[in-house]
Amino acid sequence: MQQSKKPPATTLDRLTLVRARIARAARDAGREPQDVTLVCVSKTFAAQDIAPVIGAGERVFGENRVQEALEKWPPLKADNPGLELHLIGPLQSNKAHDAVLLFDVIETVDREKIAKALASEIQKTSRHPKLYVQVNTGAEPQKAGVLPQEADAFIANCRKNFDLEISGLMCIPPLDDQASPHFAFLNQIAARNGILALSMGMSADFELAIELGATHVRIGSSIFGER
Repeated sequence: MQQSKKPPATTLDRLTLVRARIARAARDAGREPQDVTLVCVSKTFAAQDIAPVIGAGERVFGENRVQEALEKWPPLKADNPGLELHLIGPLQSNKAHDAVLLFDVIETVDREKIAKALASEIQKTSRHPKLYVQVNTGAEPQKAGVLPQEADAFIANCRKNFDLEISGLMCIPPLDDQASPHFAFLNQIAARNGILALSMGMSADFELAIELGATHVRIGSSIFGER
């Protein structure tokens, strides 16, 4: 009797599997694996849990909360030059200063108040994190993000009135929806606005996201384990 295959036992085993799946999905889509950036989502995990992943060569990480990131990432970044930290959770305007100083990419620009706060802090600090607009493709009232029908106008407003360079889009499809229409929709918004970076796809659906054009996939539990 054939035994069922056990799940990878360690963080590094899981990371190896995720890397292989990303490479296979990219090749299946006619893309180069290096064109897809793995964002290792380390929210809720301590520095000692993150260190082995850095040691294995990963350089791009995602955090949900500014305060949590402030508590663990400055020493990690100081000890490991070249790390890139993404804010992938909602941003409050009173945290804009800290976010601009700490994060290299802010993926959750979603309203004018945030755009204004970021523009002010970028001017004050002379730091220029890359900015992505979060689009609420499912129009879910409980979820952050610009509504799809307002995305073009919001991107134009960020560029024209706040002099912000919008280099990417991000979405989180509704949990109970088929993800592919949401990924395709985000790709369409990006194309007509001249945006190249697409942050879409998580542990459950990143291979589908790669097929539909993701340049960044945000993967947490498939690497670090369940929270």
